[in-house]
Amino acid sequence: MVRRKNEKYGIEVPKPMDVKRALEIDCETGTDHWYKAMVKEVGTVLPALKVLETGEVVPVGSQYVDLMIIFDVKMDLTRKCRIVARGDQVETPSNLTYASVVSRDSIRIALLISALNGLTLLSADVAGAYLNAPCRERVHTTLGPEFGQYEGATAVIVKSLYGLNSGGFSWRSYCADILRSQLDWK
Repeated sequence: MVRRKNEKYGIEVPKPMDVKRALEIDCETGTDHWYKAMVKEVGTVLPALKVLETGEVVPVGSQYVDLMIIFDVKMDLTRKCRIVARGDQVETPSNLTYASVVSRDSIRIALLISALNGLTLLSADVAGAYLNAPCRERVHTTLGPEFGQYEGATAVIVKSLYGLNSGGFSWRSYCADILRSQLDWK
């Protein structure tokens, strides 16, 4: 089976950053799937940004980082966009980047143990997880066409975005702090 790079499930997927092509695909197909996906993602990401007023300057020590928009098609054929920061453009102190990750094998073992012992497991998905945690890096960006009326504006990133080097660490620390405060651990 041959799969074209720009298609998934027979649906054309725009290249990263190609907002214009995404909107063209919508026009060609008579749909608004990519437009709705972009509006949804911008609505999710916008609270993580502090859009600066005209003449307002970026904080001292802030580094510039580009944002990218990545397009994808999910298994149920819905269109998905993700706005991510180009973390490779930013120098981040090494003490802010480490966050451990649970291995797939550990999850499988936990599921096996719970099944053998008749235990019930609970799980959750936190939508836009990183966007809940404060950004540990001093970064700012210029907003692209996907941000509509804010296109061309400068924004300070105040919440952790996917793609930033400290994103995983920020989320893990934020989540751990909340759990400790709820469980009264010190």
